[in-house]
Amino acid sequence: MPFGRVKKTEPLDAEALHEYAVKALGRRMRTVAELTRLLRGRVEEGALGQAKIDYVLKRLKEYGYLNDADFAATYTRLRQDNMALGQRRVRQDLTVKGVDKELISETLEAAYGDVNEEELARRHLERKRVKKPATDKDAARVMRLLVRAGFSTGVIFKILKSWDVEGEALAGLESAGDEFDHEPEH
Repeated sequence: MPFGRVKKTEPLDAEALHEYAVKALGRRMRTVAELTRLLRGRVEEGALGQAKIDYVLKRLKEYGYLNDADFAATYTRLRQDNMALGQRRVRQDLTVKGVDKELISETLEAAYGDVNEEELARRHLERKRVKKPATDKDAARVMRLLVRAGFSTGVIFKILKSWDVEGEALAGLESAGDEFDHEPEH
């Protein structure tokens, strides 16, 4: 299929838009924001299109097909259990998906409240088949991997120390301090 202009489809009526939304939710779970973005391309611009989207979203919420709280809880549980990701990474992913900040905080507090972050980080390393680093370069790679996975520098430091990692990688981590541990202010 060649890259080029996408043909603009005719705007859908409310029932067809509802059917399209149900099929989209059947393929995978979505947040209200994600589904709204998806539906916006299927309606005319302006108040009429927004009214159709609002109508469809209201119906889907009434049926229980669309619920950001359930989405956040399921998404968090799956990322924690299957991918062994840290709290910061899951927070970032949920924010990108358009989940409300308060809902994200509540969900993460419930899911990560009694989780040992160091154990989770070790599980992540196991899942990725990461071995004890032999060089400073390997240690830096492990550090970057754990930062991307959403773990705090304190936990990363503990893991590298337990592996008797010394040198520039650990010094770099110490100098970075809590740079990665604080949420950016918006």
